[in-house]
Amino acid sequence: MNKQPIETAQDQDLRLSLQAMQRAAKRAREIAAQTGTDIVISHHGVIEQISPGAESTDSQVHEPTPPYGDK
Repeated sequence: MNKQPIETAQDQDLRLSLQAMQRAAKRAREIAAQTGTDIVISHHGVIEQISPGAESTDSQVHEPTPPYGDK
């Protein structure tokens, strides 16, 4: 397995994939709010269902820090 940070990949698509996934997640949350659809995520192996109108801090999606790189 390559342990180099993804930000240093030679392939531009691979380098920018993290930002693309973050934009896709943000857009999914926006669409869920517009349509009143719950979001389903897996958090530490536990499936969670989040209502788009939930205001508690538990409803926020926090991505884990990758286990590689200096950042």
